[in-house]
Amino acid sequence: MITDRRFLDMTTTTRAADAALADNPVLRVPPAPAAAAAAYFAAALAFHTDASDVAAALASDGDPGFVVVDCRSIEAWDQGHVPGALHLPTALIPERAEALLDKAVPVVTYCWGPGCNGALRAAGALAGLGFQVKEMLGGFEYWAREGFPYETWEGSQRREADPLTAPVGADDCGC
Repeated sequence: MITDRRFLDMTTTTRAADAALADNPVLRVPPAPAAAAAAYFAAALAFHTDASDVAAALASDGDPGFVVVDCRSIEAWDQGHVPGALHLPTALIPERAEALLDKAVPVVTYCWGPGCNGALRAAGALAGLGFQVKEMLGGFEYWAREGFPYETWEGSQRREADPLTAPVGADDCGC
C-alpha cells in the first residue's frame, strides 16, 4: 500500500489531466515535439505557396523565377485565370509538359480552390517528370477572393478583396 501523500496527489493530478486531455479534441492527440514540428513545417513550405506570395512575386520587377500553371479545363481557364499563367490541364501533362516547360524553372500549379486537389495531382505529375514544383494553396478561388487581377475570355477583371481572406486597406496580412 502506498502511503506517501505526495505520490497519491501526483497520481490523482496526472489522471485528472489525462482525462481533461481525452475530452479536448485539439489535444486528444498531443502536439508533435518542437523539432519534429519545425521539420514538418519547413518541408511543407517546400511543397506549397499561396496566392498572396505568388501575386507579390509576379508583381515585382523582373523574372519571378517560376512559371504558373493552371491545370484546369478550358472552360475553367476561360472563366478566369492568373495573368501570365500557362494553361496545361492535368490530363495533358504527360504528353505536353516537357515541350512547354523548362525543368530548370520551378513550376507553381493551381486549380479551382481548397476544395479541389487538381493542383496537387498536377504537381505530382510534373514532379514525376522531373520538374521542381509547388502547389498554390487556395487556387484560383483565393486568387480572385484576395482581389488580385485575373484574365477571362472577355479580358482583365478584378474583384474587391473579400475581408475574410485579405486585410482591408493593407497590402498584405503581415504574416
